[in-house]
Amino acid sequence: MQTPTQPTASPWRVRDFRVLFSATALSQLGTNVSYVAVPLVAVSALDASPGQIGALATLSTVAFLFIGLPAGVWVDRLRHRRILTVADLTRAVLFSSVPVAWQLDALTLVHLYAVVLLNGCATVFFDVGSQSALPQLVGPAALVRANSAVVSLQAVGNIAGRGAGGGLVQLLTAPVAVVCAAGAYLVSALQLLALRRGDDTPHPPPGARLHTQIAEGVRHVLGNAELRALALTAALTNLGSQVITTMLPIVFVRELHLSAGALGLFGAAGGVGLLLGAWCARPLAGRLGHGRALGVVGPVLAPAALLVPLIDRGPWLWLAGAAWVLILFKTGVDNVLGVSLRQRMTPDALLGRMNATFRFLLTGALAVGAALSGLIGELAGVRATLWVGGALLAANFLPVFLSPVRTRRELPPQELPGLPGPGLPAPAVIRTATDGRTTG
Repeated sequence: MQTPTQPTASPWRVRDFRVLFSATALSQLGTNVSYVAVPLVAVSALDASPGQIGALATLSTVAFLFIGLPAGVWVDRLRHRRILTVADLTRAVLFSSVPVAWQLDALTLVHLYAVVLLNGCATVFFDVGSQSALPQLVGPAALVRANSAVVSLQAVGNIAGRGAGGGLVQLLTAPVAVVCAAGAYLVSALQLLALRRGDDTPHPPPGARLHTQIAEGVRHVLGNAELRALALTAALTNLGSQVITTMLPIVFVRELHLSAGALGLFGAAGGVGLLLGAWCARPLAGRLGHGRALGVVGPVLAPAALLVPLIDRGPWLWLAGAAWVLILFKTGVDNVLGVSLRQRMTPDALLGRMNATFRFLLTGALAVGAALSGLIGELAGVRATLWVGGALLAANFLPVFLSPVRTRRELPPQELPGLPGPGLPAPAVIRTATDGRTTG
């Protein structure tokens, strides 16, 4: 029998949550501006091919495949405030190098490849660290509301950041727009210095080996039918969305002869869908149940992805944009309910490794999607690439729909049993969200 959901509390009463939220807002702004600006630097300033754009997108996420799982162990061992601050400072320095090299007429694709690769390494630690710090800052009763606020922030970042990114590229050129991303990361790092609890001294289990701790996080996620289904659905979301979005700069600028501002507005429209999904997640969960909401929204909205490859000038652009809004609405619901569910299922000592395992799988799917997009774009053309991405997104609801998640009404109990052994808590068989890039 499942435990009733506890009364919710407001995370806004927690000072450290407000600090983390404001810093994350700035970081999201930098991420979304650079998301639009960097590919456009490659397309407009360096005349990059579809394969080179695919390589750029792949390198921006491939770090999760190499250091994603160890990062979870390090996050569980290190101080969260320090991790987040260093990650933002690193990203600020990296993106600052792009306009400097452009001004000196020394900017190359190799330079951009290095920037996005190292930026991906910093993002690994920021993403895992922020998701691991959040439950400890707000407590279980405020967790769903806190995640709803963060996902809403991501949506606003998509709207403002990508819209601003496209506008800045159009007005000031792409390299100059990257300066704004670097500045946002710098201010975010300074804001994070105000965190209090984020610098608590961690207490790793004595004598624990790196590979042993990594394996515990992987077993925690893949050994549970519900977490495994959430991870697979989110991975399909990321794979399909990355296949599509990697080719969008080429579709807009070269094929449809639209402006960078139009590309930014298309991304901003998706952000509106993400924001609405985040706002509706809690009411849907209250009416249908947490898992049932995920099970219902998926099959209703996911097939809209098959309309995105029809994108063209005129009414077809509006139709594709509306479909993108629906897909991102689903992602917003998935992110709020799925992330809250998996955080509640995980003991504090495993949060970093659980989040790292999800990030490894989900961002690994981004890397594969970017590479696949570039390959299909070179061999079969841009339109074929969009259809592959649309098909993947249309099927992304199946793992959750066919799993026990679909019947879950409540979040799991607050207190979780642990496995035998000092300092190595992990869930037993517990009744059991997704974390997508077009967050994601």
